[in-house]
Amino acid sequence: MKHLFLTSLILSTTFTLLFTSCNGGGESSNTSKKAEVKMAEAPSFNEDSAYYFIEKQVAFGPRVPNTKAHQECGDYLIEQLKEYGAEVTVQAFEATAYNGAVLPSRNIIGAINPEAKKRIIVAAHWDTRPYADQGEERQQEPIDGANDGGSGVGVILELARVMHTDSLKPNVGVDFILFDSEDYGRPEFEKEYTDGDSRYCLGSEYWASNKHKRGYHAYYGILLDMVGAKGAVFPKEGTSMELASKVVKKIWTTGQKLGYGQYFIDQEVGGIFDDHYYVNTKARIPMADIIHLDPTGTDTFFEHWHTHEDNLETIDKASLKAVGQTVLQVLYNE
Repeated sequence: MKHLFLTSLILSTTFTLLFTSCNGGGESSNTSKKAEVKMAEAPSFNEDSAYYFIEKQVAFGPRVPNTKAHQECGDYLIEQLKEYGAEVTVQAFEATAYNGAVLPSRNIIGAINPEAKKRIIVAAHWDTRPYADQGEERQQEPIDGANDGGSGVGVILELARVMHTDSLKPNVGVDFILFDSEDYGRPEFEKEYTDGDSRYCLGSEYWASNKHKRGYHAYYGILLDMVGAKGAVFPKEGTSMELASKVVKKIWTTGQKLGYGQYFIDQEVGGIFDDHYYVNTKARIPMADIIHLDPTGTDTFFEHWHTHEDNLETIDKASLKAVGQTVLQVLYNE
């Protein structure tokens, strides 16, 4: 049962029915035509800079809650967002892991153009997996998480840098949300904890029930998860299609118009459980997940998922460019 937990939890028919009943971003019968996207002028996304931000995160060590590396990396992310002109809110909370461990956690929110009423979320998780449970060696040791965690955050920091330094500014407010304690879920080798919740996505679950500002709402959201590996492909993930199909169409059409069709492929795959689940169902904000999935269904995620091979060697700047430029264009199109 290799792909049961976290972003690997394949959603059942029960979840699908739930999604249909609370669909805030799904497609109605009169919007079935392919989305038309008008391309505004947008600045250039620098993939070298995004890679540098991943290097900086990995240099701290595995960013596992209750470790020095986690604390120091979180401090670094806060300071970087502030340096790039974001209004930063740190949402501190205690999460409870699958084994009862208390995880001191911080969701980090950086608001660009905080006075704008129309707001878009771009999110990623910044913590890393405490186990290499999908690998063959050293399964109980934490991983670097260069792609799974690091890549999404690296793209976000570069987006923040570009918006701050370039003369072109978006017409909407952008909220960068870095969710914590996403990847501490129960590993398969922990046999004594096979009953109950596997306890993934704790930061997004907390934020969705306790938003950082009273009455906060966003027009839609984009989640970045595992967006930097060599040969990355992003099929249209099922949960996103159920709950935020208009957002998916907006992103994928934009990416294809920019020439990144080999990344943003016109193929649908099964739904997964990721941070966007709680944003869609609890916060009621339609959010689409850009995530590296196997379009054949043979293996759910990118090849080095939850192994020690998820290191800097797996990162490809071309993948970072495709995702970062696409998201930047989507934001400026607004």
